[in-house]
Formats: sequence, C-alpha cells, structure tokens
Amino acid sequence: MSSPKTALVISAHAADFVWRCGGAIALHAQMGYQITVACLSFGERGESAKLWKEGKTLEQVKAIRRAEAEGAAQALGVHRLECFDLGDYPLHLEQADKMRLVDLIRAVQPSFMLSHSQYDPYNTDHMYTTQIALEARMIAQAWGHNPGEKVLGAPQLYLFEPHQTEQMGWKPDTFLDITPVWEKKRAAMEQMGGQVHLWDYYTRVAQQRANHFKRNSGGQSGGRDCTYAEAFQSIFPRTVDQL
Repeated sequence: MSSPKTALVISAHAADFVWRCGGAIALHAQMGYQITVACLSFGERGESAKLWKEGKTLEQVKAIRRAEAEGAAQALGVHRLECFDLGDYPLHLEQADKMRLVDLIRAVQPSFMLSHSQYDPYNTDHMYTTQIALEARMIAQAWGHNPGEKVLGAPQLYLFEPHQTEQMGWKPDTFLDITPVWEKKRAAMEQMGGQVHLWDYYTRVAQQRANHFKRNSGGQSGGRDCTYAEAFQSIFPRTVDQL
C-alpha cells in the first residue's frame, strides 16, 4: 500500500494558514493528503490587538491563540499542527530552531509547500518566514546534512496571498477552486476570535479570486464556474508533459 501524499504549510503566525491557504489545506485533506502546519508563533504580540484591549496577559493571549489555531486546524482537516512558539514582532529563529524545521520537512517529505510572499514591508515576520522556509528546504535537500536520512526531493513552494498584494511584488500564477470546501474554511476562520474583522475580508478575497479563476479557465467562452478560490505564486519552474 502506497504512503499518502503530504504537504507542509509554514505559517509565521497562528492565523496565517487559515486566511491565506485554508481552502488549499481543506481541499487536499479531503483528497487524502496528510497536511502538516508548522506554526512558528502564535502572533501573540502583533496580531492579537482585540485580546490585549480586553486586558489579557501575554500567557492568556498565547493560550487563546493556540486554542484558536487548534480549532481551525481541526476544522480544515490538518493532520499535524506543529507549534514552534518562537514569539513574534519580531519573529526570530536560532540555528536549533532552523534545524527543527529542517527535521520536520524531512519527516513530512511534502509533495508541495506553502508559505508567505517574499516581500512584506507591513509585516517583516512574513517575509522572514519565507526566507527561512527556502533555507530549510535547501538544507533538507542536502545529502551531506545528517547523512543516512532520506533527503528531500524538489517540492514546489507556493507563496500564498499577502494582505495588501499590490505592495508586495506578489504575482499569482496559480488559482485553486476551493468552492467544495468553502464552508470548512469559513468555519476555520470563525475560530479566530481575536481577528473577527478579517472574517468577511477574506471571504471577499476568495470571491474575487473566484472571478479570476473563471476568467483564466476559459472566461466567457467556457470557463469553469467558481464561487470561492485562492491564489498562489510558485517559486520554482514546473515540469510538465502537456500544457
């Protein structure tokens, strides 16, 4: 019996994997993929303003954000949620933290990976995470790193959509129809009680990307219908047998 296909999401903060690729997670989980989410921080300092305004302490904020992430992961069908708890604003990884991520990549052996845009002046934690993801991917491919372990192949790294796309130099080249799993993504978003203001925002983003999906799948001359979609930018060339 063949092993199930796998994928890895590397998320700077607790909610990033929900807003930006929750549909991709739920869709592939439904197809039988085992999805691992590496959550580098809970976003407790910079992405939990509502909780701070309520007078919560740091440990209370972190506990709430962890519970939100766990609830969202369950709603999406995540196979494994790995919380690194490295702090945010700024997010920083020591060498041991990087090696922990490399170990996770090798353990998962993902068919594809997802992370943030390469540039984000509004949130440097995001672009730092993708820099780390690329570095960890490179190390995981090296035969001389922990010889004897199974090395990583060449999984595509997809960059999910940032919050203000026009400022990020992010150019989508892949649109994914997430209509069949939209209710799962919306349920996961609603787990994020610390960022209620983003629930409807990312619903509108998904509806807008659905329009782009329809346009790029054939438009008015036979494009596929789509109600909700997510967009991604691929980093590496893709090898195909037909276009």
